[in-house]
Amino acid sequence: MRVLSCDGVAKEAVDMLKEAGHEVIEAEPTPEELESFIGGFDAVIVRSKSKVTASVIDKGARLKVIARAGIGVDNIDVSKATDRGIPVVNAPTGSTNSVAELSLALMLALARNISWADRTMKEGRWEKKKLKGLEIDGKTLGLVGVGRIAQCLAAKAQALGMRTIGYDPYIPQEVASGAGVELKDLESVLRESDYISLHVVLTDETRGLIGEEQIAIMKPSACIINCSRGGVVDESVLFSALSEKRIRGAALDVFGKEPPVDSPLLKLENIILSPHIGASTKEGQNRAGTIVVEQVLMVLEGRKPQYLVNTELPGKWG
Repeated sequence: MRVLSCDGVAKEAVDMLKEAGHEVIEAEPTPEELESFIGGFDAVIVRSKSKVTASVIDKGARLKVIARAGIGVDNIDVSKATDRGIPVVNAPTGSTNSVAELSLALMLALARNISWADRTMKEGRWEKKKLKGLEIDGKTLGLVGVGRIAQCLAAKAQALGMRTIGYDPYIPQEVASGAGVELKDLESVLRESDYISLHVVLTDETRGLIGEEQIAIMKPSACIINCSRGGVVDESVLFSALSEKRIRGAALDVFGKEPPVDSPLLKLENIILSPHIGASTKEGQNRAGTIVVEQVLMVLEGRKPQYLVNTELPGKWG
């Protein structure tokens, strides 16, 4: 069968498809190009850049599976795929450690003013007296979303002496307790935490989850870290809170609009920004690619995949 691999999926993953006897075309298509030639493929694999819209799916007459080499599927019209009877698969465990490590790195950078220290040194300034930081030992990390990545981050934070609490209405108490995370309501997590790390997918329910009301609850010394999806945080509210020093700082790897051209956040000193690199490690990309290709091969061979996104797909595997 013919497989379209978009956005630079790991070589190891592409090799797996070829070894299974499939023809693989690698490309980084524009939206128009993707629409124009998707009709010639049985499967498409994307990362975060390419958008598998309803129009693309309509033109994919041969499509048997749509795959996301990563976790979030907000760049895929899952509802349209379901209507067409096309399985959507992803790789939810591939980037777990990579994203957790970046979240931890950003938290440490905020605690010790590392970004500010680096910038001022390169500007020829010696700001030692202004750069007194904080230890994270003994502090409280609040996790909004207590899934795989949050649990991985919790283990790392606990090893550094942090207390971990979390909010997640979909995670059973015993799962959270097994990860050493005390479940609380969202207000309590925001009120008690020194660092708040967001780990939720972007849905109608989570869009704008952190806004004016939520930031008002937080400690003035608290910091927000977002390595999930940009739309979860109201960036205009965050800008005001940081500008007015109502919270100590923030670190964002994701944005409502990417890249965040002309965003006022770019001008602030008490924020650390990175260009959506949470999953961008060699190890994470290799895992995400190989895991999702395993899912694609299962579908092409008529087997039910392990990581099926549209679980409501009717009658596909009996």
